[in-house]
Amino acid sequence: MKEFGYQRAFDVPGAVALLGADPDARYLGGGTNLVDLMKTGVERPAGLIDVRELPLNDIEVTESGGIRIGATVTNSDLAAHPEVRRRYPALAQAVLAGASGQLRNMATVGGNLLQRTRCGYFADVAKPCNKRSPGSGCPAIEGEHHNHAILGASAHCVATHPSDMGVALSAFDAVVSYETADGPGELPIADFYLPVGDTPHLETALPPGALITGVTLPPTPVAAVSRYRKVRERASYAFAIGSLAAALDVRNGLVHDVRLAFGAVASRPWRAREAEAALCGGPATAEAFAAAADAELAAAEPLPDNAYKVTLIRNLVVSVLTELTESTEPSASTDPTDPTDPSEGATR
Repeated sequence: MKEFGYQRAFDVPGAVALLGADPDARYLGGGTNLVDLMKTGVERPAGLIDVRELPLNDIEVTESGGIRIGATVTNSDLAAHPEVRRRYPALAQAVLAGASGQLRNMATVGGNLLQRTRCGYFADVAKPCNKRSPGSGCPAIEGEHHNHAILGASAHCVATHPSDMGVALSAFDAVVSYETADGPGELPIADFYLPVGDTPHLETALPPGALITGVTLPPTPVAAVSRYRKVRERASYAFAIGSLAAALDVRNGLVHDVRLAFGAVASRPWRAREAEAALCGGPATAEAFAAAADAELAAAEPLPDNAYKVTLIRNLVVSVLTELTESTEPSASTDPTDPTDPSEGATR
């Protein structure tokens, strides 16, 4: 690991000023992704600015009925918060699916959003990778790619974004707040992650030096009837090979409102707007759910070894939406955020 400096910030302006004085430094939250990449030589910051002590660890219900989540809130606290579990159960489920208890105790909301989109070639500094070294190539296209992107990829990168939390936030139109030396700003999560295009090394639309200060979820009544379902290759904690955040409001057999976001299929959480548009106002049936999934997945461009993801995501959409249709509220005998539920997965 390259030698690096270390400073601790105790207020937001101070943190922003420290990074402004050393642009090659990085903010450090829980470090569950950044420090791992530093150990392998993928990330080589000149210094770390510890932001864990910033006063950004509150979760509060907004006046409009949404929820604001501070950037240094841990994943454990987020998943356990009663208002998150009540208003946005799919978010709590996604966080619980995302890592072991030890990692959730360390990982922060801001850091989770900034996880690098990555694959095994990115993590191996002996291999070429356009994300690490623009122009060096993407060996995954001709090499190992069974868990790579089927939507929104390019010839420059086919890696997938690993965040479970990000998928649920995308389904519910979260807004990311940040602070820079020029003042505060906001980014809808739909604009937060950049398309991979020919610049896969550029992952977010955050301005240089920006510090994430929080995430706001707008009031979303349909989110109260939502689920996060994750498929993984082993029973222990692993990255998803496909996941779905879904919310559904059915009235008189017709879809009144629906939210869908896919995970592990693109370089960013994938909001399934084509599928949503196909469902709204139509019948809440398995046939309609399958047709909507097909409408979204028509744009898929799988590689030879990951075409299975098209069928996997289609089946997830049908299964989860059928369950939500059959039961508009959680069973009294089952905690919908219980991480031991065999239908829920995990990551890492």
